[in-house]
Amino acid sequence: MYYFFIYFFNSFHVMRSVNKVILIGNLTRDPELKNTPNGQPIVTFGIATNREWVTSEKEKKSLAEFHNIVAWGKLAEICNQFLKKGKLVYIEGYLKTRSWDNENGTKSFRTEVVANDMIILDRDRKDARADAIINEAEAEAMEADTTQSPPAGDDMLDNLI
Repeated sequence: MYYFFIYFFNSFHVMRSVNKVILIGNLTRDPELKNTPNGQPIVTFGIATNREWVTSEKEKKSLAEFHNIVAWGKLAEICNQFLKKGKLVYIEGYLKTRSWDNENGTKSFRTEVVANDMIILDRDRKDARADAIINEAEAEAMEADTTQSPPAGDDMLDNLI
């Protein structure tokens, strides 16, 4: 009985954490594709999400939030090729905060969503082609058992600001 209690008690003290972001919003700017010094493609773009609610006085309110998105590898190339300002997209990824020293010597911070998945929600003919390319890239990644995460030294992004 004592061992069961210790096991049971310890299982409640194991803290887990989750770093997962799911956003649906419109691009605020066209994607910007760059390459790290070792040739890894990286794309950055912004999306806006809207939150709406009704106050107790029955007044409708709306608030926009702006998010910085980063994608690496094949997903970066796909985002650059098929996304444009105003496009409605689904983004799934995780939060990453990075820091760097400015020219004036102060430390700056930026929190971004590192995208693992992207789905174009505005549909047109070109998007059907994008879906096929994304599905093909996902299949290749599963075969190679790799992810679209940044390289171990993803501080290379700091040089691309």
